[in-house]
Amino acid sequence: MDFRGQYPHIICMRPPPPDTPANPEQKLSYQLKSFGRLWPYMWSGGGLRDRIRIIAAIILTLVSQIILVIAPFGVGYSVDAVKAALDAGSIWADSAVVIIGLIFGYGGLKLLSTVLNEAREYIFAPVGQRAQREVATATFAHLHKLSLRFHLEKRTGGLSRIIERGIRSIDFLFRFLLFNIGPTFLLLAFSCTALMLAYSWEYAAIALVVVVAYVWFTFATTEWRLKFRREMNKQDTEANAKAIDSLLNYETVKYFGAEEFETARYDSAMAIYQRAAIKSRTSLATVNIGQSFLMNAGIVALLILASYQILGGALTVGAMVTIPLVMQQVYRPLNILGFAYREIKQALTDMEKMFALLDLQPEVTDREDATPLTDVKGRIVFDNVHFRYEPDREILKGISFTAEPGQTIAIVGPTGAGKSTLSRILYRFYDIDGGSVTIDGVDIRDAQQLSLRQRIGIVPQDTVLFNAGIGYNIGYAKEGASQAEIEEAARAAQIHDFITGLPKGYDTQVGERGLKLSGGEKQRVAIARTLLKNPPILILDEATSALDNTTEREIQAALDNARGGRTTLVIAHRLTTITGADKILVMEDGHIVQQGTHDELLRQGGLYEELWARQGEMA
Repeated sequence: MDFRGQYPHIICMRPPPPDTPANPEQKLSYQLKSFGRLWPYMWSGGGLRDRIRIIAAIILTLVSQIILVIAPFGVGYSVDAVKAALDAGSIWADSAVVIIGLIFGYGGLKLLSTVLNEAREYIFAPVGQRAQREVATATFAHLHKLSLRFHLEKRTGGLSRIIERGIRSIDFLFRFLLFNIGPTFLLLAFSCTALMLAYSWEYAAIALVVVVAYVWFTFATTEWRLKFRREMNKQDTEANAKAIDSLLNYETVKYFGAEEFETARYDSAMAIYQRAAIKSRTSLATVNIGQSFLMNAGIVALLILASYQILGGALTVGAMVTIPLVMQQVYRPLNILGFAYREIKQALTDMEKMFALLDLQPEVTDREDATPLTDVKGRIVFDNVHFRYEPDREILKGISFTAEPGQTIAIVGPTGAGKSTLSRILYRFYDIDGGSVTIDGVDIRDAQQLSLRQRIGIVPQDTVLFNAGIGYNIGYAKEGASQAEIEEAARAAQIHDFITGLPKGYDTQVGERGLKLSGGEKQRVAIARTLLKNPPILILDEATSALDNTTEREIQAALDNARGGRTTLVIAHRLTTITGADKILVMEDGHIVQQGTHDELLRQGGLYEELWARQGEMA
């Protein structure tokens, strides 16, 4: 499924930003643009129903804030009513009903405000969860569109952390900005208005000045503390990447007895994380003290002003209760302002990194007029192909050959000659620098990548399996394959008897990257998987290199059957496996230096004869 088409507002193939902007203003601008890219996604992604949910959640938020402002005034009126009753000589006067009603009314209003807030959460939760799911799916789909070069250069552990944090940031940002930070400033505006209307403008001015000072102090000190948080995240990512890399290479670590070295590497990253974490947490004390001072100074100032006006007869005693309650309701959500600011900044950074991934252009893309590759006969032509992985090192230097439908073309040569590069180019994992590669006369750059890869099957030299059952790994080649089809492919690959001899049969878990299977067993699973795919073009990249001689002969027969009617490219290390090939290409330093049948090449002498003689000596 093409998720770019499904979520066009998320995956916009813009030119990638070269790096995160270094200038703070540019960085903030870029982060805000990233946030802006989420809004149409949040607003439009779920359709009318989710728009109604968002509007309803905002309305509930507004109502709950108004209730919070009104409630303290009821308590103030209750105090005045009590005082009036006492002055009249009886607390059970007619005003008692009003007093009790106002007191219980305050609790009822506070409860109602809480209920409205929770109702808002109930309404908005599906919107936030849908957003996370769809962005996660879109990001996952986009990563599979990026080039092989990108994935070879990136650490999977670090990449997964970037995606995980970016997805989490979406729900956090909307929840905090819409339902925590936004409502807090609304509450401030409502409270200042109420104080000004009920008492005088001085109360609103003091409240506003204190809140502005509080916000400025919080932002300034939190920005100072953010450098420690950034270092913590950096070292957390580094430690996680090292841990995953080490565990994926578990056997290599054991081979070289490098457990202590790997542990020391991980501990070194965690030690730096520890130092940054300590600085981050101890610096929090400074922030808390400053915030508490400003908060209490504001309340004291308001109470002094209220006391002066009460003594002057301008206010009633109830104001001494109302004013602190109103301000405490404003200050209470401000307690998390430092946390919210830090988390929002971090969430913006995480989201920025995720969108930087989404902004990366795939190195290999379909042309606008690309067409599906159908009814493939299997005629492959490499015409003067030049290719390099890096600008300063050419790998293929004018490669030309033709494979007719049904032919088996073997490719041999010393390590580094460019043999496996041919398969990567045929799969179009990379685009060539010069020349052309055609299948049945169609340049592979004019064909849709998906259709191209559906017509090619490969048994790679290094087989990597999913951490799932053997049956799942074989059936991966054909969606919806029946158990009978999977078992038929396993029989053809000479692995069915081995699988059925296992306690869990085809449900046997193979472990991370197939770690629980031997090299030969993994390769036979790969062969079965390719046989199930049943492609018209077959690539065998040293497909029997991990097998013993007996098993190799058994599987070679299966591969010979699989090659029937298919165009097959065999990249071979063991020359004994390709003596029957229709044509053998001998590569050296990016060139084809010889070609012909096995017998023709032996008569020619040269590199092929040397390789044949060398393997004969080693046999």
